[in-house]
Amino acid sequence: MAVTSVQPYWDLTFDASGDPDPRQRDALLGQAAGRTDLVVFSHGWNNDLSTASALYDRFFAPFPALLAGRPDVRLGYAGVHWPSMRFSDEPIPDFPHLTAIAADPLAADIATLKRVLPGHDDAADRIAELLTQQPEDPAALEEFAALVRTLTGCASPGAALLAQDVGPGDTPPDLLTGDPATACAELGDALEGQALLGGLGSLGKKAWSGARELLRQATYFAMKGRAGTVGRAGLGPLLGELAGRAPGTRVHLVGHSFGARLVSFALAGLPPGTRNVASVTLLQGAFSHSAYSPGGALAGMQARVRGPVVACHSSHDQALGVFYPIASRLAGDDRSLLGDERWGALGHDGFHGLPGAPALPLSAALAADLPASCVSVDASAVVCAGGPPSGAHSDICHADLAALTLHAATLL
Repeated sequence: MAVTSVQPYWDLTFDASGDPDPRQRDALLGQAAGRTDLVVFSHGWNNDLSTASALYDRFFAPFPALLAGRPDVRLGYAGVHWPSMRFSDEPIPDFPHLTAIAADPLAADIATLKRVLPGHDDAADRIAELLTQQPEDPAALEEFAALVRTLTGCASPGAALLAQDVGPGDTPPDLLTGDPATACAELGDALEGQALLGGLGSLGKKAWSGARELLRQATYFAMKGRAGTVGRAGLGPLLGELAGRAPGTRVHLVGHSFGARLVSFALAGLPPGTRNVASVTLLQGAFSHSAYSPGGALAGMQARVRGPVVACHSSHDQALGVFYPIASRLAGDDRSLLGDERWGALGHDGFHGLPGAPALPLSAALAADLPASCVSVDASAVVCAGGPPSGAHSDICHADLAALTLHAATLL
C-alpha cells in the first residue's frame, strides 16, 4: 500500500544490519533540501511492509489540515521499514483487513519466523510440531525452549548487548534463559490473569499456552535488539548525511513500539556535531523507561535533540503493562513480578529516573510550551482501544497524537 495522504513522501528501507536501500537513501538525500522540516516515522515489532505503509498513511493524514495556517512550513515525510514480525493473533486497531487473524495462526507465525529469522527452518518446524502436540513429558518443554533460543538467538551474548537498555546487568532475562517449566508456567499464569485463556483442561495445557507466549517474547527480544542496530548503524548515520546535504532541514523523529527504540538509538548513531534532529515523539515505546536515565543505554542522548523528547504512554497497553515486565525481568530477581520499577516500559508509564522531567496528560501537553528535555505524556484518554494480547498498544492513529507530534516540533 502506498502512502497517499501526504506528499512529498519517501520510503527508507533498512536490512537487519542497518544497511539502507541505496536508491531510497539517495532519493531522500537528493530531494529533502527543499523542505524546511522532515518527519521520519518508524514502525514497531508487528508491522510488515503493507501494514507499516498503511500506518504511516493513516497517522500522517491529519497533518496537512493541522498545518493549514503555516504556509511557511514545507514539510516532508519519510517512513522507515525494517524487518520485524507481527504474530497473527495480534490485530491492530483501524487495520482489520491487513491484520485479520489467520485461519491457521501457528502455521502463519512459523512461516513468518522463517522469513524474519532465517537459517533455522528445522528448528521452526519442530517448534510448530511441539506446540501442536503439547506432550505431557517435561523434557518436551526443555526441547522447546532450546529450539526457541536457537531460532531467536535470544540467549547469545551478542543479542544481550544489542537489546541492552539499562547497563551491563541487562542480560537476557531468566524468562528466556532459565528453567523452561517455570518460565512457561509463569507466562501461563499471566495469560490466565488477563483472561486470555479459556478452559485449560490441565496444568499441561496452561504450560503450553505459556510456551507459545515464550516464543513470542523471545522473538520480541530479538526484534528489540534489531531495532537498536537499525537505529544506531542505519538511521543515525543517514541523518548525519542528511545534515550535510540539507543543513537547513529540521528532522522530527517519531517511533512506535520498538520503532521508538529504533529512533532513540538513531540519536546514539548520529555523527559527532550533527544537530538536525529538532524533536522526538515516542509512541508506546517498547523499551525500558530508564533507558534515558543516568546509567541507561541512552543516557544523555536527549541532549542531541534541539527540542523535546516526548514519551506517550497508556495504562490500556497490555503488551507493555503486563508482558513487558515479565519478559524483562532480571535473572534471579526475586521482587514482585509486576512491581519491578527498573524494568517497566516507557510506553506504559513514561520516563523514570529523570528528576524534573515533566509528566503531563495529553490535553495539558497540547496546551503547554514543551521544554527541550524529556517529557512524559499520558495518552490513555485516546490510546485505549484494542483486544488481547496487546490491548491498546497499536491504537496510535489519532489526530491528537498527530497534533502532539507537530506541537513538539514547534510547528503547531
